Amino acid sequence: MKNSETKSYRVVGLMSGTSLDGLDIAYCLFWEENNKWRFKIPVAHTYDYPQIWKSRLRSAVSMSGQELVQLNNEYGRYLGELANTFILDNSLHPDLIASHGHTVFHQPEAGLTFQIGSGAEITAVTGITVVCDFRSQDVALGGQGAPLVPIGDKMLFGEFDFCLNLGGFSNISFEKDDVRKAFDICPVNIALNYLSQKLGVEFDKDGALASSGTFCSNLFNALNDLPFYAVEGPKSLGWEWLQAQFLPLLDDDNSPVKDKLRTTIEHIAYQISLKTNKISDGKILVTGGGAFNKFLINRIGDLNNNTLIIPEDKIINFKEALIFAFLGLLRYLNKPNCLASVTAATTDHSSGAIYSL
Repeated sequence: MKNSETKSYRVVGLMSGTSLDGLDIAYCLFWEENNKWRFKIPVAHTYDYPQIWKSRLRSAVSMSGQELVQLNNEYGRYLGELANTFILDNSLHPDLIASHGHTVFHQPEAGLTFQIGSGAEITAVTGITVVCDFRSQDVALGGQGAPLVPIGDKMLFGEFDFCLNLGGFSNISFEKDDVRKAFDICPVNIALNYLSQKLGVEFDKDGALASSGTFCSNLFNALNDLPFYAVEGPKSLGWEWLQAQFLPLLDDDNSPVKDKLRTTIEHIAYQISLKTNKISDGKILVTGGGAFNKFLINRIGDLNNNTLIIPEDKIINFKEALIFAFLGLLRYLNKPNCLASVTAATTDHSSGAIYSL
């Protein structure tokens, strides 16, 4: 796997987010220089899910056991086929594939987390070693199983005071007393897209719909009063929580959808500012699809005492795929890729299942 001259590693990262936008694939190079990990992303691509896959993944949470096992295998084969297309189209020769999978269940308080996308199927289709199932061991060790990205933030993006991801959910990581801390903050794209689709669009481009809406103080207060926000980290969010607690507040409110969008944006910006304004004059690296929502970014900036840094599009779009590629590499090298200070597991550990021919 390791080139004896450059000591570089070639890893393909696969990332499927909760927003069901598609599969992010990033071909990443990693090497150590002066005791620090460096990286490049020579090529990356997002493969939009066809409607049939969006529907199947969205309905996975309510499937029977047999249906879910079948979907796990078929989705793994589909991931392998997309990986093959990406590899062949770009004439790549990766050493390793790291796949996050698609989260169906995440209930760490009940001791369970489940991401589908069989690593055995991916390996069978591609013939390449696969690392997957990054969260199960952490939950088994008493952790939240999330967020997992912070060790990548620490080792690859350590020059920033905060790393803020605006994906389906927002999460943040930072150093406190020389220890990495991280947790999920609130829903972002998964809630905004839910509302946007009621207006016949997949998402609210640039936040234009939200910016035309009117702020609803009652809904804003109801969202902020959810018990999750009173809990100190480590903590994580999942689809089940969204369905049970967050979406009913949106559905039960009689305001126009544009007003709900505006209020949800204000809620997101407010919750993020509560976490970041504990320091001033820091730098916040902002990534994830929400970084393209101009209205959301403006509102986060308006409420913040820190500077928002919006990187190049490749980092915005593929940072999670990059970091899961890195987590896969660390697992393959049997080095810790999960931090107890972040997830509340009993110990740092090297997590992930490895499939190899």
